[in-house]
Amino acid sequence: MNCNCPQCGNRYQVDESFIGRTVKCRSCGATFQVQSPGSGGGTEPVPAVVAGPMSNSTTDGDDEFRAGSVEIGSAEATMRGGQANGSRNADAIDYEIFGHETQYVEITLDPGEQTIAEAGALMFMSDGITMETVFGDPGQQGGGFWAKAMSAGKRVLTGESLFMTTFTNHGRGRAVVAFGAPYPGRMIPMHLDQLGGELICQKDAFLCGARGIQIDIAFQKKIGAGLFGGEGFIMQRLRGDGIAIVHAGGTMMYRELAAGEKLRLDTGCLMAIGPTVQYDIEFVGGLKNAFLGGEGLFMATVVGPGPVWLQSLPFSRLAGRVASAIPRAGSGSSKGEGTVLGGLGEMFMGD
Repeated sequence: MNCNCPQCGNRYQVDESFIGRTVKCRSCGATFQVQSPGSGGGTEPVPAVVAGPMSNSTTDGDDEFRAGSVEIGSAEATMRGGQANGSRNADAIDYEIFGHETQYVEITLDPGEQTIAEAGALMFMSDGITMETVFGDPGQQGGGFWAKAMSAGKRVLTGESLFMTTFTNHGRGRAVVAFGAPYPGRMIPMHLDQLGGELICQKDAFLCGARGIQIDIAFQKKIGAGLFGGEGFIMQRLRGDGIAIVHAGGTMMYRELAAGEKLRLDTGCLMAIGPTVQYDIEFVGGLKNAFLGGEGLFMATVVGPGPVWLQSLPFSRLAGRVASAIPRAGSGSSKGEGTVLGGLGEMFMGD
């Protein structure tokens, strides 16, 4: 069934287990109670999915797969939303996010609308969509070659490709383009117009978004946070009034920090913060904690006011677990990663 935030109108699709629960809108932060269908409380029933070619007959698309002439299952949408047409710089795109641990997102474009995406993120596009590769940030293409070169150079500093791709609907009707997740995790739609027009993310968080969004870099002003904070000196800064789809590892946690409220976290678990949130590091405390606790010498700290998004499984942690399981010549599997036995790098950096 569908559930609408009464504050901002953002739409989500949830299962019936959420009825009666109080939830928080990821876009505006408002809390509301999910009502049962037909109660007039902002929910409405979702039409049943009819089995057939390229359709889904199960709850999430993963419980049943029957090949051949019967059906090929596809995941059901877990989140839907968009923006109404209005006076804004960015295009008003609609999105549907499918799946759970390894998600993909479908962006629906009206004629003339465009979405931008990281190179290599494309999953599929329908007829009428035209793809174009752009040097640097598509949102900063009007300043000549040197402006484009500067924009591309900033992208290299964040570890991204020199190029981005744009997808424009040149057809007469609505068209769809889809993008897949780069690794297991969750996609979160960020309505920048409801977040003050700016968001600071980890370097590879941005996946795709509406035309009009600018992808820039944010420097860490504090040396300690840059050296030991897990995100380095450079993070992504998203600006604009459109929708940006970001991706991070594991499950997302959202917290709206009050003024002066402090949260300590693992250095790799920070996914995004609002521009008013202060980000720093502090010593973990205690020799046993520092050298044997597996979290490194430092923890990250965020201080409100403002929103914070955390990820439960940073890609560095996932990659470290995979790497530790790979047999090494003459020594078998690596053991003890995250402690002093796992290497000096992990002793200082944790994840």
